[in-house]
Amino acid sequence: MTKKAIKVGIIGFGTVGAGTAKILLKKRNELEMKSGFPIVLKKIADLDIKRDRGIKLPANMLTGNAKEVLNDPDIDIIVELIGGIHPAKEIIIEALKNGKHVVTANKALLAEEGRQIFTEAEKNKVDIGFEASVAGSIPIIKIVRESLIGNNINNIYGIINGTANYILTKMTEEGVDFDTVLKEAQALGYAEADPTFDIEGIDSAHKLTILASLAYGIPFSFKKVYTEGITRITPLDIQFASEFGYKIKLLAIAKRTGKDIELRVHPTMLPEDDLISGVSGVFNAIFVEGDATGDALYYGRGAGEMPTGSAVVSDIVDIARNMITGACVRIKGINVDGNPDVKIKKMEDIKTSYYLRFSAIDKPGVMSRISGILGSHNISIKSMIQKGRKKEKAVPVVMMTHEAREKDMMQALKEIDRLSMVSDRTMYLRVEGEEV
Repeated sequence: MTKKAIKVGIIGFGTVGAGTAKILLKKRNELEMKSGFPIVLKKIADLDIKRDRGIKLPANMLTGNAKEVLNDPDIDIIVELIGGIHPAKEIIIEALKNGKHVVTANKALLAEEGRQIFTEAEKNKVDIGFEASVAGSIPIIKIVRESLIGNNINNIYGIINGTANYILTKMTEEGVDFDTVLKEAQALGYAEADPTFDIEGIDSAHKLTILASLAYGIPFSFKKVYTEGITRITPLDIQFASEFGYKIKLLAIAKRTGKDIELRVHPTMLPEDDLISGVSGVFNAIFVEGDATGDALYYGRGAGEMPTGSAVVSDIVDIARNMITGACVRIKGINVDGNPDVKIKKMEDIKTSYYLRFSAIDKPGVMSRISGILGSHNISIKSMIQKGRKKEKAVPVVMMTHEAREKDMMQALKEIDRLSMVSDRTMYLRVEGEEV
């Protein structure tokens, strides 16, 4: 008996597209042996059909016209890997309307336009695979959606952008400034020519949006994610963090307390002995706390041709298996209607501890003025470091606070920054983890 072949078309033949094609072509027999049915890559569309991707394709597989993939009646699964919002959104919508299943790595598109896309998928009773949209080779989507389905997830936090983590790692290990490391990361291909999404936390916010939707049953809420990047971090702050026993990481954080959910991305001070503090370079790590499973940490490569291509192929095989068994839309992906039992907490109401660095004139009364303002806003000081003494010149004064409300802290810093004895805007970082 001849087994039905599941046929695949790829739109977008960049880094991830090439990795996906390599796995599908070079491991075709192995994939069939493991899955029990053949998976055939039939067509690839890309605007650039001449550049060498390091893979030899069968004749006539590559086309410059995406319509040849979208309108091919033999193709069962469309893999969208062009990135961005447009025309990726239109391509996916058309594929869904044509009754084709879709696999995508497009976190920005899902985070910002996912409601419409998943509504269309439900209408046409087809699947969307998006494992590759978050954390590359770490199967975090499957873990949250399937493996942890019996859990109420209390916390998810971690490093989900390798570029930012590479920059902070190099700054920490070598004591160099942000701009120098960014240029190096661009030269090595770890950072894009325009690195805005990575260094400003936007990429992490897109990924957190997807994880939070799966974990808490909420619609995609990208616009409600508080987002702050790493461009303000200096070697001086990294040095002070170390003196207090902390490291600085760009974290994506989702926390649930009762009906309230926190969604935030920002540079964060973590205790040096926290497992995520030890994650260096371009690697990703995600901590998940479930009420049944307790704490778990997932670690791996968050990007790259083959790691992300592997995640794409896992979705292709999952969808193909569903097709063979007649179990499409086997697992509900995203709740587009929302969850009335939860609400997203405003950033101003979040409570955390803080690191503060002031540039203060070294003269009597300065510290009492600063501590007085903090106290008037219900902020108490836990510890303090003052470096050097330069009469009538600004010196760094660093404090760690106990837990305080964000709104109170921001109001206090506005008052402090207006003081004549404070020469520059106060640097602040939020602190997570157990106290050292």
